[in-house]
Amino acid sequence: MSTEARPERASAARLPARTIALYAIGSLGTGGYATLPGLVLTYFLTDNLGVAALAAGLIVTSAKIWDVVIDPLIGAASDRQLARTGSRRGFMITGAMTLPLFFALTFAVPPSWGPTAGAICVLLAFLATATSFSLFQVPYVALPAELTGSYDERTRLLGWRVIVLTAAILLFGAGGPELRRAGPDQVIGYLLMGIAAGLVIGIGMYVASKTADAAASRVAPASPTEHPPSVREQYASGFRALRRSQPFRALLTTFLLQALATGTMLAGAQYVATWVLRSEDAVTLVFLALVGPALLATPGWTSIARRIGKERAFRIASAGFTIAAASITAAVWAPGAWIYASVAVAGIAYAGLQSLPMAMLPDVISHDERTNAPGQAGTFTGFWTAGETVGFALGATFVSLTLAATGYVSTVAGATAQQPDAAVTGIVLSFSILPAVLMAASIVALSRYRLRRSDIEA
Repeated sequence: MSTEARPERASAARLPARTIALYAIGSLGTGGYATLPGLVLTYFLTDNLGVAALAAGLIVTSAKIWDVVIDPLIGAASDRQLARTGSRRGFMITGAMTLPLFFALTFAVPPSWGPTAGAICVLLAFLATATSFSLFQVPYVALPAELTGSYDERTRLLGWRVIVLTAAILLFGAGGPELRRAGPDQVIGYLLMGIAAGLVIGIGMYVASKTADAAASRVAPASPTEHPPSVREQYASGFRALRRSQPFRALLTTFLLQALATGTMLAGAQYVATWVLRSEDAVTLVFLALVGPALLATPGWTSIARRIGKERAFRIASAGFTIAAASITAAVWAPGAWIYASVAVAGIAYAGLQSLPMAMLPDVISHDERTNAPGQAGTFTGFWTAGETVGFALGATFVSLTLAATGYVSTVAGATAQQPDAAVTGIVLSFSILPAVLMAASIVALSRYRLRRSDIEA
């Protein structure tokens, strides 16, 4: 590979504020898509359409499995688009334009269609939504490695992104349920929520796509391949990258386990509000307790990372989240408003869990470029996004399996039910001890990450 094809880095250059702002706005899309379906989709299926808990979990998981299948392909195609056109923006625009429609359709299914028809329609609409989001997200995650080669500037870039991401989680986590209640009934409420949220997500994605051209201006054009590789070769290329990059394996494993932990808590939040805190509306307070401290803590994690390194700061954040989640187990015996305090501590740690690994991923990509070949950022981020998707998908699955195993009673809109004590206990454990165990396992995986500042700035 000739040296001309290598990205041109200016490690000391400071990123323009406009570039950082445009990139950060994309987290309106990622925050909304990651938060709202994870928070309310399983609940929408079980308590609005009357779908059995196990079937609801399988529906959410099936759509996420589809993500895992297509993300590596989109990553490889994004790399080819960069080589052919000089920008990754085409895929990002397509995702931004199509997602609002499919997102609204996901929550447009009325209970009158029955559980079976409703489940099928939700599955198809959510599959389409997932495809649109992947078209945007995979190239979006690849951009930081191409926007700057500076270790600290990547932390700064991703720190601001996470501030917007945290605000988006608050906006969608608290505002989504409020929009649902704004309708004259649950059916119209869910539809209103789907339309409004889909539009905001799409706008954020479209704005962030503008940074693709800024990233392309820093990368020397590569020669596109004469014949596009086969699907098999695209997957094989991703697995080769996974095999040769030990830092990527360690970071991806850590991130997957943490996505699983946070996805489990996210999917269980509405059930905790309804059946442990005894108020469906309490989910808004749960999100305020989680995201409020996280919004304030993100600049602090950026500062800590500058002083002691991203990997050490990441380990501290992971340990803090583990302790906070484990403490909520006490709600099995003594449920009460004190849960909000534990959630707030988890929120402080959560800010670090979001910003630090995303700032470490570009370091891994640039390290691989120096030791192997450039032009494969999309291949890495395709597998990264697939791993994140697996975590969040299985989080919802774990919750639905726990609900099914403990005898959770599903209902349709307007009906009421009394849950057995075992189901309430299962809800608490899926929100506390299970995420804590997964987070502890991620700390073990993180100990195998070997890259340091000196390796990146060499």
